[in-house]
Amino acid sequence: MLVASGGQKHEVHERSQISHVSLKNASAITGHVFRAERIKFQHRYGVLKCFVLLTQSSRESSFSIMSGTGLIYDEEMTRYKLLWTDPVCKIEVPERLTVSYEALKCRGLEQRCVCVPTRQATDEEILLVHSKEYLEAVKQTPHMHLDDLLTFTQQYGDVYFHPNIYHCATLAVGAALQLVDNVMTGKVRNGMALVRPPGHHSQRSEANGFCVFNNVAIAALYAKKHYNLNRVLIVDWDIHHGQGVQYCFEEDSSVLYFSWHRYEHQRFWPNLAESDYDSVGKGKGTGFNINLPWNKVGMTNSDYLSAFFHVLLPIAYEFDPELVFVCAGFDSAIGDPEGHMCASPEIFGHLTHLLMSLAEGRLCAVLEGGYNLTSLAQSVCQTIQTLLGDPTPVLNDIGPPCHSALESVHNVRAAHQKNWGCLKHMVCLVSEPSTKKCRVEEKDEKQEEETTEHLVWPEPVPRDAPPVHTAALISKEEEDLLPEDCQRLGEISPKYIEEAEKIRNKHFQDVTDERTLQCIQDVVSLLEKIKNREVRNGLAVVPDVFVSLKCAVEHATNSLSERILVLFVGDDNVPVDTKDGRVLLVQICKKEPERVKSLYHVPVCLNKGVFSSASVMAAVLGLLLPLAYEFNPGLVLQVVAEGSGGLDVCVWAQLTSLLQGVAQGTTLALLKGCDRDMVTATGVSLSGAPAPSLGPLDPPLAEDVEVIEAQRQRLQERWGLLLNTVSESGTESGQMKTPPAASSV
Repeated sequence: MLVASGGQKHEVHERSQISHVSLKNASAITGHVFRAERIKFQHRYGVLKCFVLLTQSSRESSFSIMSGTGLIYDEEMTRYKLLWTDPVCKIEVPERLTVSYEALKCRGLEQRCVCVPTRQATDEEILLVHSKEYLEAVKQTPHMHLDDLLTFTQQYGDVYFHPNIYHCATLAVGAALQLVDNVMTGKVRNGMALVRPPGHHSQRSEANGFCVFNNVAIAALYAKKHYNLNRVLIVDWDIHHGQGVQYCFEEDSSVLYFSWHRYEHQRFWPNLAESDYDSVGKGKGTGFNINLPWNKVGMTNSDYLSAFFHVLLPIAYEFDPELVFVCAGFDSAIGDPEGHMCASPEIFGHLTHLLMSLAEGRLCAVLEGGYNLTSLAQSVCQTIQTLLGDPTPVLNDIGPPCHSALESVHNVRAAHQKNWGCLKHMVCLVSEPSTKKCRVEEKDEKQEEETTEHLVWPEPVPRDAPPVHTAALISKEEEDLLPEDCQRLGEISPKYIEEAEKIRNKHFQDVTDERTLQCIQDVVSLLEKIKNREVRNGLAVVPDVFVSLKCAVEHATNSLSERILVLFVGDDNVPVDTKDGRVLLVQICKKEPERVKSLYHVPVCLNKGVFSSASVMAAVLGLLLPLAYEFNPGLVLQVVAEGSGGLDVCVWAQLTSLLQGVAQGTTLALLKGCDRDMVTATGVSLSGAPAPSLGPLDPPLAEDVEVIEAQRQRLQERWGLLLNTVSESGTESGQMKTPPAASSV
């Protein structure tokens, strides 16, 4: 297993520090005892990094690499409700928790989680965020009569009090802290706390928006204090702006807060000017507050993915968090009476997956909003399934973001251009949103809301996993490089040999090398096991990568998938035909390929020396992932032509983990001439372990940004999810004004 992480600190970066984990803590991540195999030190951009390759000490006990997801639920938090008539507050009901928990139980997910007990937060913990005067006032509510509770409530906005709400609020905070403790001590890798009341609107001395205490803000400060963390990321995908979290951290450079929220140019609650994109933080916290306002309702999966690929993830990788929190509000899902958005419950499984490659997988999701009980329960289940490591769900019909979403993405990038190196080479000016120029009439807007509220959507498809996560074709001498549950390919079935012979006779009659011919059989066998859902992923160390790749594409297109994504690292001309649009080839190289590029062949020719990790990640987040999600392949082929091709092994591990989000996590990796670390990193990432941190990234090289941008410009008319900016005339465009190259399909 490949692990890295937190404990002692070393000065490494002008913004912050990077942490390392003791072997004892690393060993605890899956609840098993491990033996350290070796330690590799790497020096990257002045960062001394350590990642530890660990193998299981006991051959007798097997383990699931994606085990260790904590779940916190306490029925006590359902024991308060609205005691008077309030049309605003009536949607915040105890059933929000019960339907979510029952859905987890019904789908067998609760039994697969580590059930973590909750506790009450102490006064000292609550005072990390809130004033003593406010805490003492809330403490009096259990003793109040109904009239007194109503009077007490009326001094705050859109919230209600109940004799039991103080007790429930301390449990909600305590649940978040319990989750932090279990994740940071390695008892679980990640987890989710189902809590009431929610927290992200509450402020230092004020209850607000159904929130009493700010659960996630308190948990973030608690984690910093007790685990000596220097960088914490909070992702708030609730449909309302978490202004309480923003106020808490807007001058703090150690906490990066990202919130998308329905805004409609300040016409939607909480109706704050500081919820707009130009509120970027203050003082030392400048750049660490990211607001992405939705200025229309009806946002879709494509809009949410666009925000992640073009805003959140590039900045998050540069920031390099040591712990990730999610303010998991599901009022941003379809059918919600507050959000009026059109994003399916499945998208939250994908958003969770994309965040799990950060902070070596340490992720704490804490429930916030969500008021359609059907989409709420479905979205909670999708999130938990991803945390457990189940295959990601299929997302169909991914395409360009809507124009309003694109304007918001554009303006956030423009507002933060001077704050983050990943944006520094872009020429991106703030654009006046079109929805602000021509506001929709209130009557039309109300009709649109009513339409989205009554949308009908299908029940998410079960996300069943094959019995074996990864099967490998590897020599006996190299078996120790792979995790224990990575199955070695056994004897090949005669029917697979027959299929391999057909491919050989059709394409490789001139090939006589026995090892290469054997490899054809092995590749076919791995693909058949994937097709029959015996295994999820395959890994092969091959003698001839081109024969193996051509064989894999031929067999997969004929019998496994309509569409195949090929990621090829190397300079050679790749023997893959992309003319019919069934194969999308993305090539990371140092030398421009000779053959004519189509809209399905994307060569990313980076700096001719050693690949910059920041540049490769810029290409992955800005090109590869948007293309992959829109193409929607049934299989991913990851190919390294010779050695590592100059690609850092940690970067390879990262992109391997990220690509598990497409094709329901189905990948065949073909490696030639790779060192032991590259083989290990591939096997471990395919088996579900979190990728090692890259450290706080420097800006990508300017010449590499030009290459990436030229490809984006060339392709964005066909691949709309690549769009990330709007021209001054209001049409979609790229930042560098590079004319699109000639292309053919």
